[in-house]
Amino acid sequence: MSFTFSSEIEELRKAVRSFISEKVDPVADQIEREDHIPDQILDMCKEVGLFGLSIPEQYGGLGIDMFGKCAIFEEVGKTSNGFTTVIGCHNGIGSVGIVEMGTEEQKRKYLPRMATGEMIGAFALTEPSAGSNATNLKTRAVRKTDKFILNGSKHYITNAPIAGIFTVMAVTDPSKGAKGITSFLVEKDFPGFQIGKIEEKMGLRGSHSAEIFFEDCEVPVENVLGHEGMGYTNALKILANGRAGLAARNLGSCQKLLDMSMKYAMERIQFDKPIFEQQIIQHYLAEIALDCETLRAFTYHVASLVDQGKNVIKEAAMVKLFASEVYNRVADKAVQIHGGIGYIKEYPIERYYRDARITKIYEGTSEIQKNIIAGRLRKEYS
Repeated sequence: MSFTFSSEIEELRKAVRSFISEKVDPVADQIEREDHIPDQILDMCKEVGLFGLSIPEQYGGLGIDMFGKCAIFEEVGKTSNGFTTVIGCHNGIGSVGIVEMGTEEQKRKYLPRMATGEMIGAFALTEPSAGSNATNLKTRAVRKTDKFILNGSKHYITNAPIAGIFTVMAVTDPSKGAKGITSFLVEKDFPGFQIGKIEEKMGLRGSHSAEIFFEDCEVPVENVLGHEGMGYTNALKILANGRAGLAARNLGSCQKLLDMSMKYAMERIQFDKPIFEQQIIQHYLAEIALDCETLRAFTYHVASLVDQGKNVIKEAAMVKLFASEVYNRVADKAVQIHGGIGYIKEYPIERYYRDARITKIYEGTSEIQKNIIAGRLRKEYS
């Protein structure tokens, strides 16, 4: 398939590429050490438009389709994955629900502020008892006149410490199982909402995940997202929509690892010649390049299906699964190519190696993606 982008996307892509290489990458080690993205970097993201990729133009965003958004995410993936996750979550699962399912009033209220980065988005589904088993939610929502009262908790919620708006799944009718779950738009300042412990993670430094608690949290009825009882369906759609974008971010990281590995292999001298001359190193690099090109074709194929309005539940699961496996393979080979220096913190290879591991877990584990694929195959062959 063709990877031809519009002139507008190409221009934005070049601007983002320059921003990543000139502003973000030079502070990637600082982000890793301090576990904090400098405020000036986030301010510059607002100027570049990185918070408004998914927001339609009428609400102040750039209104980019999935194909174009993947081109931008590929560039964003070439730097600190903590930074990448903040941007990706906001533009993906943090905002797509409002864009796709929100009422006009909800869109006018939230999207303009999200487009400028004034209000960061987050997605709150996971609970201690509801990870892969997403229907086993314990958070409850009971309607009282013009409000819903939420009680319960969530954990591992990306962007929670900096988010202003959360798409939250809660049970409104326990007797209906998955059909008794409703999605809500919860602002951080709503009474009864509280941020809990920030998790210490193996990777993704600078991107913070935290617990959130609802103690008689008051949510206006008008903040129901979509229809009551459609929360589980909404969650599946939101997650599926974002998987091509996640694959594109992984692709960017893989390409960066290939670039760094090629440079090192050409410069590192062993046995009086560059290690690139060793056939095993050539094979590693060839395998990485093959994985990158295959992932690139698959990612943009799924993105084009999304833009055509196709049902991509199976394809989205496939590309998420494949991208996660590829990223982990590529990171492992990159460490091997670099040898000892790939294992120490002075060089960024080990950072990518640690960051890659979570991609097989978050936004749906690799095992769950296989279940989804198999389920769709059963339907197709029945």
